[in-house]
Amino acid sequence: MIEITDLHIPQLDMYIDKKEAQLLHYFEPDPGLFIAESPNVILRALEAGYEPISILMEKRQVEKKAGEVLKKVGDIPIYVADLSVLTQITGFQLARGMLCAMRRKPMPTVESICQGKRRIAILEEVVNPTNVGAIFRSAAALGMDGILLTHGCADPLYRRACRVSMGTVFQIPWTYLSKEAWYEETGHLLQQMGYKTVAMALKEDSYAVDDPKLLAEERLAVVLGREGDGLAKETIADCDYTVCIPMMHGVDSLNVAAASAVAFWELGKTGADQKNV
Repeated sequence: MIEITDLHIPQLDMYIDKKEAQLLHYFEPDPGLFIAESPNVILRALEAGYEPISILMEKRQVEKKAGEVLKKVGDIPIYVADLSVLTQITGFQLARGMLCAMRRKPMPTVESICQGKRRIAILEEVVNPTNVGAIFRSAAALGMDGILLTHGCADPLYRRACRVSMGTVFQIPWTYLSKEAWYEETGHLLQQMGYKTVAMALKEDSYAVDDPKLLAEERLAVVLGREGDGLAKETIADCDYTVCIPMMHGVDSLNVAAASAVAFWELGKTGADQKNV
């Protein structure tokens, strides 16, 4: 362990001086870095095979919550400091006393994410890291087998997304789609793999989210759109189904993360499940 009193040393620039977008390109052209925060999130990343580079943590946490993490990280630098020093880092209070710099993995292919899966989610331009993290948590808990993201989405490995997801970004497989008109390429691939696509949209001629016809489909890809505007009109037109969650008390819509939880719960079922409800 290396005790420090000054954060402004070269070994800590990844924690202090680099924005998350810069960390993404830290080893370019190889995959870059991300910062995992809190012992629970770090443990889930380690269990998923992510490689730790170093740890920066509060001194008093060494004998408290850190033991299990420190046993798993191997021979890497462990920088420790008093809380008064670490609070100079924006948001450190939310990190439960521990940050870990980790190497990103190469992005898997869309085929590897979708092959043999029953239910996947597709996020189109969901730009808020909090929403992305919450969607991942719901997807992992409610039966989605993988997630595909357009390039306009917030990075699932951003600190806030990881934190909100409670580390489930490391438990459910995901990857990015082509930067071009994503549906033209991905929609054709999904069709070849036996998927039907479901656009979550506020349209009067939509299917109900619990329609037995949807649950009878062997494979579904649930498509959710950006905050505010929702899915692009072209995406809705290209999908096999359009589905709307019924609203009450004059409420016109749900936040995309809340809507994802409802959609995943209902569409994650099968026809057999519905008969047993």
